[in-house]
Amino acid sequence: MKALNQKEKKAHTSKTTSGPNSKNKISLLLVLVFVLLSFLISFVTYPLLPETMTVHWGINGEANGFAPRVLGIIIMPVLTLFLAALLITIPKLDPLKGNIESFKEKYYEFIAVFCGFMLYIHTITILLNFGLNLNLIALLSPAFALLMYYMGILLGSAKRNYFIGIRTPWTLDSEKVWEKTHKLGEKAYKLSAIICLFGIIFPSQALILILGPIILSSTYLIIFSYLEHKKIVKK
Repeated sequence: MKALNQKEKKAHTSKTTSGPNSKNKISLLLVLVFVLLSFLISFVTYPLLPETMTVHWGINGEANGFAPRVLGIIIMPVLTLFLAALLITIPKLDPLKGNIESFKEKYYEFIAVFCGFMLYIHTITILLNFGLNLNLIALLSPAFALLMYYMGILLGSAKRNYFIGIRTPWTLDSEKVWEKTHKLGEKAYKLSAIICLFGIIFPSQALILILGPIILSSTYLIIFSYLEHKKIVKK
């Protein structure tokens, strides 16, 4: 019976560990696919693009930054690759890496969403350089909304660490403050995501609807973490 119980425990353990591991592999596979697609799109469209590409637009949507085609077409894929590699490496560098392991599944999902976001921006950049009359700011709204929503999910599951989440002196000093701030952060960033979507309906106000909620949420969460820590010190 003991041997049977041990086998059952092992089977249960393998089931519980294989699930998250397999999900992590899927997320990392998506990261690889998005990065490769970014390079592939650049390679395929390179001959069709103008010699000088627009690589930056102002808040009014007008082009104000240019680069040679060979540079303009490769900036985003290389940046995506670099940031993906950096984000994947971060858990290995953190002294509290054990805490990151507890929410690694959500973290890898976020990396995949982030790389998809970068691919989306890269695609829009190329389409605009083809001369298509697109409203850049309005097109950014759904992309930022998705990114903010997944950031909210990540914050809700994040445990105390030095790289990921709302890392203020007060959240890093107290587990309780970390938990409270990140639970509030989950709601704040998900709400920010919903507000971002209104940029599709009101394109002239899209930039405010994207940046406003993010800045306000981040500022409020920093203040909240300080006030919560102050309560604990008084006790």
